[in-house]
Amino acid sequence: MPRDDRPTIWTSEDGDLRKSSEQTSFTVRHSLPPKQQIAYLHRESKGRGGKTVTIIKNLILTETDLKTLSKMLKQTCGTGGTIKDGVIEMQGEHRDKIAETLRKMGYTVKIAGG
Repeated sequence: MPRDDRPTIWTSEDGDLRKSSEQTSFTVRHSLPPKQQIAYLHRESKGRGGKTVTIIKNLILTETDLKTLSKMLKQTCGTGGTIKDGVIEMQGEHRDKIAETLRKMGYTVKIAGG
């Protein structure tokens, strides 16, 4: 491949150009009420050294509301967790406990995965 056909990835003036195109995630301005949302609970262990993680997906919440919900769920389950790309990840298999808590809050819950 001739040198002229390769795109410039990094310049000293603009920095790394790959980061600007990858970081186009949108931010939620308003949270939907729990009655209008369906929370999907998944169990995953792939790429985590065999350790199980419970994942809560498809919630349309602001960053603050997502952090508040994550903190409350971590306290309920007595475990750690994090938020990555708008998805809550909880350490361990806690789908039943999380589903019960979310239903009490008014969310519709779908449990997926084996």
